[in-house]
Amino acid sequence: MTTPKNGLTYADAGVDIDAGNALVERIKPAAKRTARSGTMSGLGGFGALFDLKGAGYVDPVLVAATDGVGTKLRIAIDTGNVDTIGIDLVAMCVNDLVCQGAEPLFFLDYFATGKLDVEEATRIINGIAEGCVQSGCALIGGETAEMPGMYHKGDFDLAGFAVGAMERGTEMPAGVQAGDVLLGLGSNGVHSNGYSFVRKVVELSGLGWDAASPFGDGTLGAALLAPTRLYVKQALAAVRAGGVHALAHITGGGLTENPPRVIPEGLACAIDLSSWQLPPVFRWLAETAGMTEPELLKTFNCGIGMIAVVAADRADAIEALLRDEGETVTRLGTVVPGEGVIYSGKLL
Repeated sequence: MTTPKNGLTYADAGVDIDAGNALVERIKPAAKRTARSGTMSGLGGFGALFDLKGAGYVDPVLVAATDGVGTKLRIAIDTGNVDTIGIDLVAMCVNDLVCQGAEPLFFLDYFATGKLDVEEATRIINGIAEGCVQSGCALIGGETAEMPGMYHKGDFDLAGFAVGAMERGTEMPAGVQAGDVLLGLGSNGVHSNGYSFVRKVVELSGLGWDAASPFGDGTLGAALLAPTRLYVKQALAAVRAGGVHALAHITGGGLTENPPRVIPEGLACAIDLSSWQLPPVFRWLAETAGMTEPELLKTFNCGIGMIAVVAADRADAIEALLRDEGETVTRLGTVVPGEGVIYSGKLL
Protein backbone atom coordinates (compact mmCIF):
# COMPACT_ATOMS: atom_id res chain seq x y z
CA MET A 1 0.00 0.00 0.00
CA THR A 2 1.15 3.54 -0.68
CA THR A 3 1.09 6.23 2.00
CA PRO A 4 -1.33 9.09 1.18
CA LYS A 5 0.41 12.41 0.64
CA ASN A 6 -1.41 14.24 3.41
CA GLY A 7 -0.78 11.54 6.08
CA LEU A 8 -3.70 12.66 8.26
CA THR A 9 -4.59 10.72 11.40
CA TYR A 10 -7.68 10.71 13.60
CA ALA A 11 -5.66 12.66 16.19
CA ASP A 12 -5.01 15.37 13.57
CA ALA A 13 -8.81 15.76 13.37
CA GLY A 14 -8.92 16.36 17.14
CA VAL A 15 -9.83 12.90 18.46
CA ASP A 16 -7.20 11.20 20.62
CA ILE A 17 -8.00 7.49 20.92
CA ASP A 18 -4.99 6.94 23.19
CA ALA A 19 -6.32 9.54 25.62
CA GLY A 20 -9.68 7.78 25.67
CA ASN A 21 -8.01 4.45 26.43
CA ALA A 22 -5.94 6.09 29.15
CA LEU A 23 -9.10 7.45 30.74
CA VAL A 24 -10.71 4.01 30.84
CA GLU A 25 -7.68 2.65 32.69
CA ARG A 26 -7.67 5.59 35.10
CA ILE A 27 -11.31 5.18 36.09
CA LYS A 28 -11.36 1.39 36.50
CA PRO A 29 -10.50 1.59 40.24
CA ALA A 30 -13.33 4.10 40.77
CA ALA A 31 -15.81 1.84 38.99
CA LYS A 32 -14.60 -1.19 40.94
CA ARG A 33 -15.30 0.70 44.18
CA THR A 34 -19.00 0.82 43.24
CA ALA A 35 -19.41 -2.95 42.75
CA ARG A 36 -22.45 -4.48 44.44
CA SER A 37 -24.44 -7.72 44.35
CA GLY A 38 -25.51 -8.38 40.76
CA THR A 39 -22.49 -6.74 39.12
CA MET A 40 -21.13 -9.03 36.41
CA SER A 41 -18.70 -7.12 34.21
CA GLY A 42 -16.06 -4.43 34.28
CA LEU A 43 -15.53 -1.46 32.00
CA GLY A 44 -14.48 -1.72 28.37
CA GLY A 45 -17.00 -4.11 26.82
CA PHE A 46 -19.59 -3.29 24.18
CA GLY A 47 -22.28 -3.62 26.83
CA ALA A 48 -22.55 -4.04 30.59
CA LEU A 49 -24.13 -7.04 32.30
CA PHE A 50 -26.12 -7.13 35.51
CA ASP A 51 -27.67 -10.16 37.24
CA LEU A 52 -31.06 -9.37 38.81
CA LYS A 53 -31.23 -12.76 40.49
CA GLY A 54 -27.79 -12.17 41.92
CA ALA A 55 -29.08 -8.91 43.36
CA GLY A 56 -31.74 -10.86 45.26
CA TYR A 57 -34.85 -10.22 43.14
CA VAL A 58 -37.49 -12.88 42.56
CA ASP A 59 -40.16 -11.17 40.44
CA PRO A 60 -38.66 -7.76 39.62
CA VAL A 61 -40.07 -4.75 37.85
CA LEU A 62 -37.40 -2.53 36.33
CA VAL A 63 -37.45 1.26 36.60
CA ALA A 64 -35.24 3.55 34.49
CA ALA A 65 -34.36 7.23 34.79
CA THR A 66 -32.15 9.63 32.88
CA ASP A 67 -31.08 13.19 33.58
CA GLY A 68 -28.25 15.70 33.39
CA VAL A 69 -26.86 18.48 35.55
CA GLY A 70 -28.04 21.44 33.50
CA THR A 71 -26.28 24.78 33.50
CA LYS A 72 -24.76 24.15 36.92
CA LEU A 73 -22.02 22.71 34.70
CA ARG A 74 -21.22 26.25 33.57
CA ILE A 75 -20.19 27.21 37.10
CA ALA A 76 -18.12 24.03 37.47
CA ILE A 77 -16.35 24.71 34.17
CA ASP A 78 -15.76 28.41 34.87
CA THR A 79 -14.38 27.76 38.37
CA GLY A 80 -12.50 24.55 37.52
CA ASN A 81 -14.25 22.86 40.44
CA VAL A 82 -15.47 19.68 38.76
CA ASP A 83 -14.94 17.18 41.58
CA THR A 84 -18.53 16.98 42.83
CA ILE A 85 -20.54 17.60 39.67
CA GLY A 86 -20.69 13.82 39.14
CA ILE A 87 -22.52 13.46 42.45
CA ASP A 88 -25.16 15.83 41.08
CA LEU A 89 -25.48 13.69 37.96
CA VAL A 90 -26.09 10.50 39.93
CA ALA A 91 -28.43 12.19 42.41
CA MET A 92 -30.70 13.61 39.73
CA CYS A 93 -31.31 10.09 38.43
CA VAL A 94 -31.37 7.88 41.53
CA ASN A 95 -33.45 10.29 43.64
CA ASP A 96 -36.11 9.97 40.94
CA LEU A 97 -35.89 6.16 40.90
CA VAL A 98 -36.50 5.86 44.62
CA CYS A 99 -39.73 7.85 44.24
CA GLN A 100 -41.14 4.85 42.37
CA GLY A 101 -40.12 2.58 45.25
CA ALA A 102 -37.14 1.21 43.33
CA GLU A 103 -33.67 0.38 44.57
CA PRO A 104 -31.04 1.82 42.20
CA LEU A 105 -28.96 -1.04 40.81
CA PHE A 106 -26.61 0.35 38.19
CA PHE A 107 -25.60 3.56 36.48
CA LEU A 108 -24.10 4.55 33.13
CA ASP A 109 -22.69 7.96 32.26
CA TYR A 110 -22.23 9.92 29.03
CA PHE A 111 -19.39 12.45 29.03
CA ALA A 112 -18.96 14.62 25.92
CA THR A 113 -16.28 17.23 25.27
CA GLY A 114 -14.48 18.95 22.44
CA LYS A 115 -10.98 17.93 23.62
CA LEU A 116 -10.48 15.21 26.20
CA ASP A 117 -8.49 16.26 29.26
CA VAL A 118 -7.74 12.95 31.00
CA GLU A 119 -7.01 14.56 34.39
CA GLU A 120 -10.22 16.61 34.42
CA ALA A 121 -12.33 13.72 33.12
CA THR A 122 -10.93 11.44 35.83
CA ARG A 123 -11.97 13.96 38.51
CA ILE A 124 -15.47 14.16 37.04
CA ILE A 125 -15.93 10.40 36.84
CA ASN A 126 -14.51 9.90 40.33
CA GLY A 127 -17.38 12.15 41.46
CA ILE A 128 -19.85 9.96 39.57
CA ALA A 129 -18.41 6.91 41.33
CA GLU A 130 -18.76 8.62 44.71
CA GLY A 131 -22.42 9.31 43.97
CA CYS A 132 -22.90 5.66 43.08
CA VAL A 133 -21.22 4.49 46.29
CA GLN A 134 -23.42 6.77 48.38
CA SER A 135 -26.58 5.48 46.67
CA GLY A 136 -25.62 1.80 46.55
CA CYS A 137 -25.59 1.41 42.76
CA ALA A 138 -22.82 0.13 40.52
CA LEU A 139 -21.12 2.20 37.82
CA ILE A 140 -21.02 -0.50 35.15
CA GLY A 141 -20.45 1.43 31.93
CA GLY A 142 -20.58 4.67 30.03
CA GLU A 143 -19.40 6.60 27.01
CA THR A 144 -16.73 9.23 26.57
CA ALA A 145 -17.27 11.23 23.38
CA GLU A 146 -14.55 13.54 22.08
CA MET A 147 -16.22 15.78 19.50
CA PRO A 148 -14.07 18.64 18.20
CA GLY A 149 -16.12 21.44 16.69
CA MET A 150 -19.17 20.61 18.80
CA TYR A 151 -18.03 22.22 22.06
CA HIS A 152 -16.08 25.37 22.88
CA LYS A 153 -12.63 24.91 24.39
CA GLY A 154 -12.90 23.56 27.93
CA ASP A 155 -16.63 22.84 27.75
CA PHE A 156 -18.21 19.46 28.40
CA ASP A 157 -21.63 17.95 29.00
CA LEU A 158 -22.86 15.10 31.17
CA ALA A 159 -25.85 12.79 31.07
CA GLY A 160 -26.68 9.88 33.33
CA PHE A 161 -28.77 6.74 33.04
CA ALA A 162 -29.87 4.71 36.08
CA VAL A 163 -31.78 1.46 36.33
CA GLY A 164 -33.42 0.19 39.49
CA ALA A 165 -35.78 -2.59 40.49
CA MET A 166 -38.55 -3.46 42.91
CA GLU A 167 -40.50 -6.61 43.57
CA ARG A 168 -43.77 -6.69 41.66
CA GLY A 169 -46.62 -5.14 43.62
CA THR A 170 -44.49 -2.69 45.61
CA GLU A 171 -44.67 0.22 43.16
CA MET A 172 -45.17 3.74 44.49
CA PRO A 173 -47.08 5.98 44.91
CA ALA A 174 -49.75 3.79 46.46
CA GLY A 175 -52.42 4.30 49.10
CA VAL A 176 -52.16 8.09 49.41
CA GLN A 177 -55.21 9.40 51.28
CA ALA A 178 -56.50 12.45 53.09
CA GLY A 179 -54.85 12.76 56.49
CA ASP A 180 -51.46 11.46 55.36
CA VAL A 181 -48.56 13.46 56.81
CA LEU A 182 -46.00 15.30 54.66
CA LEU A 183 -42.44 14.92 55.93
CA GLY A 184 -39.88 17.21 54.27
CA LEU A 185 -36.23 16.16 54.04
CA GLY A 186 -33.72 19.00 54.06
CA SER A 187 -31.84 19.97 50.89
CA ASN A 188 -28.20 20.89 50.49
CA GLY A 189 -28.87 24.18 48.74
CA VAL A 190 -30.03 24.73 45.18
CA HIS A 191 -29.20 21.14 44.13
CA SER A 192 -29.28 20.98 40.29
CA ASN A 193 -32.29 22.99 39.14
CA GLY A 194 -32.81 26.65 38.30
CA TYR A 195 -29.17 27.40 37.50
CA SER A 196 -29.92 29.47 34.41
CA PHE A 197 -31.82 31.74 36.79
CA VAL A 198 -29.06 31.51 39.43
CA ARG A 199 -26.42 32.57 36.92
CA LYS A 200 -28.61 35.51 35.86
CA VAL A 201 -28.96 36.60 39.50
CA VAL A 202 -25.19 36.37 40.04
CA GLU A 203 -24.67 38.48 36.93
CA LEU A 204 -27.16 41.01 38.31
CA SER A 205 -25.33 41.08 41.66
CA GLY A 206 -22.02 42.00 40.00
CA LEU A 207 -20.17 39.31 41.99
CA GLY A 208 -17.62 36.91 40.54
CA TRP A 209 -17.45 33.21 41.31
CA ASP A 210 -14.35 33.85 43.43
CA ALA A 211 -16.07 36.52 45.56
CA ALA A 212 -16.88 35.73 49.19
CA SER A 213 -20.26 34.02 49.43
CA PRO A 214 -22.89 36.53 50.61
CA PHE A 215 -24.89 33.74 52.26
CA GLY A 216 -22.30 31.36 53.69
CA ASP A 217 -18.66 30.34 53.99
CA GLY A 218 -16.13 30.18 51.16
CA THR A 219 -16.51 31.57 47.67
CA LEU A 220 -19.77 32.18 45.85
CA GLY A 221 -18.87 29.62 43.19
CA ALA A 222 -18.07 26.89 45.71
CA ALA A 223 -21.25 27.60 47.69
CA LEU A 224 -23.41 27.29 44.58
CA LEU A 225 -21.70 24.01 43.64
CA ALA A 226 -22.77 22.23 46.84
CA PRO A 227 -23.76 18.81 45.47
CA THR A 228 -27.32 17.52 45.31
CA ARG A 229 -28.19 15.37 48.32
CA LEU A 230 -28.65 11.66 47.80
CA TYR A 231 -31.78 10.40 49.59
CA VAL A 232 -31.71 6.80 48.39
CA LYS A 233 -30.59 4.75 51.37
CA GLN A 234 -32.60 6.80 53.87
CA ALA A 235 -35.76 6.78 51.77
CA LEU A 236 -35.54 3.05 51.07
CA ALA A 237 -35.10 2.35 54.80
CA ALA A 238 -38.30 4.29 55.47
CA VAL A 239 -40.17 2.52 52.66
CA ARG A 240 -39.12 -0.90 53.95
CA ALA A 241 -40.24 0.02 57.47
CA GLY A 242 -43.80 0.44 56.14
CA GLY A 243 -46.19 3.35 56.02
CA VAL A 244 -44.63 5.42 53.22
CA HIS A 245 -47.27 5.99 50.54
CA ALA A 246 -45.31 8.28 48.21
CA LEU A 247 -42.04 10.15 47.71
CA ALA A 248 -41.61 13.36 45.71
CA HIS A 249 -38.18 14.56 44.58
CA ILE A 250 -38.24 18.38 44.57
CA THR A 251 -36.55 19.31 41.30
CA GLY A 252 -37.56 21.63 38.43
CA GLY A 253 -40.87 23.24 39.30
CA GLY A 254 -39.97 23.43 42.97
CA LEU A 255 -42.38 22.80 45.82
CA THR A 256 -45.36 23.91 43.79
CA GLU A 257 -45.08 21.53 40.85
CA ASN A 258 -43.54 18.31 42.21
CA PRO A 259 -45.69 17.06 45.15
CA PRO A 260 -48.88 16.93 43.01
CA ARG A 261 -47.14 14.38 40.76
CA VAL A 262 -47.59 11.71 43.47
CA ILE A 263 -51.02 12.77 44.82
CA PRO A 264 -54.25 11.29 43.40
CA GLU A 265 -56.82 13.49 41.72
CA GLY A 266 -59.11 15.19 44.23
CA LEU A 267 -56.40 15.52 46.88
CA ALA A 268 -53.92 18.30 47.62
CA CYS A 269 -50.81 18.92 49.72
CA ALA A 270 -51.44 21.46 52.47
CA ILE A 271 -48.01 22.92 53.33
CA ASP A 272 -47.29 25.34 56.17
CA LEU A 273 -44.46 27.57 54.96
CA SER A 274 -43.72 28.71 58.50
CA SER A 275 -42.74 25.17 59.54
CA TRP A 276 -39.12 25.59 58.43
CA GLN A 277 -36.57 28.36 57.90
CA LEU A 278 -35.72 29.36 54.33
CA PRO A 279 -31.98 28.65 53.87
CA PRO A 280 -29.80 31.77 53.32
CA VAL A 281 -28.95 30.92 49.68
CA PHE A 282 -32.62 31.13 48.67
CA ARG A 283 -33.20 34.31 50.64
CA TRP A 284 -30.20 35.91 48.90
CA LEU A 285 -31.44 34.80 45.47
CA ALA A 286 -34.96 36.07 46.18
CA GLU A 287 -33.83 39.43 47.54
CA THR A 288 -31.24 40.03 44.82
CA ALA A 289 -33.70 39.17 42.05
CA GLY A 290 -36.77 40.73 43.68
CA MET A 291 -38.61 37.38 43.47
CA THR A 292 -42.13 36.99 44.75
CA GLU A 293 -42.80 34.09 47.10
CA PRO A 294 -44.94 32.19 44.54
CA GLU A 295 -42.13 32.50 41.96
CA LEU A 296 -39.57 31.28 44.49
CA LEU A 297 -41.72 28.27 45.38
CA LYS A 298 -42.15 27.12 41.78
CA THR A 299 -38.48 27.65 40.89
CA PHE A 300 -36.45 26.16 43.76
CA ASN A 301 -36.64 23.45 46.42
CA CYS A 302 -36.49 26.21 49.08
CA GLY A 303 -34.67 23.91 51.51
CA ILE A 304 -36.80 20.76 51.05
CA GLY A 305 -35.21 18.25 48.67
CA MET A 306 -37.61 15.32 49.11
CA ILE A 307 -41.10 14.91 50.57
CA ALA A 308 -42.33 11.64 52.07
CA VAL A 309 -46.10 11.16 52.17
CA VAL A 310 -46.73 8.82 55.11
CA ALA A 311 -49.64 7.25 56.96
CA ALA A 312 -50.65 9.37 59.95
CA ASP A 313 -50.25 6.47 62.41
CA ARG A 314 -46.69 5.84 61.14
CA ALA A 315 -45.51 9.45 60.96
CA ASP A 316 -43.73 9.51 64.34
CA ALA A 317 -41.89 6.25 63.71
CA ILE A 318 -40.84 7.19 60.18
CA GLU A 319 -39.73 10.64 61.26
CA ALA A 320 -37.57 9.06 63.99
CA LEU A 321 -36.12 6.55 61.52
CA LEU A 322 -35.21 9.29 59.04
CA ARG A 323 -33.58 11.37 61.77
CA ASP A 324 -31.56 8.32 62.82
CA GLU A 325 -30.45 8.03 59.18
CA GLY A 326 -29.07 11.57 59.39
CA GLU A 327 -31.94 13.49 57.80
CA THR A 328 -33.22 16.90 58.82
CA VAL A 329 -36.98 16.26 58.90
CA THR A 330 -39.76 18.87 58.91
CA ARG A 331 -43.48 18.20 59.29
CA LEU A 332 -44.76 20.28 56.42
CA GLY A 333 -48.48 19.54 56.63
CA THR A 334 -50.98 16.95 55.47
CA VAL A 335 -52.86 15.61 52.47
CA VAL A 336 -56.29 17.22 52.23
CA PRO A 337 -59.19 17.29 49.75
CA GLY A 338 -58.46 19.76 46.98
CA GLU A 339 -56.01 20.21 44.13
CA GLY A 340 -52.29 20.94 43.80
CA VAL A 341 -50.45 22.57 46.71
CA ILE A 342 -52.27 24.74 49.24
CA TYR A 343 -49.90 27.03 51.14
CA SER A 344 -50.32 28.71 54.50
CA GLY A 345 -47.82 30.81 56.40
CA LYS A 346 -44.86 32.64 54.88
CA LEU A 347 -41.30 31.83 53.83
CA LEU A 348 -40.20 35.35 52.96
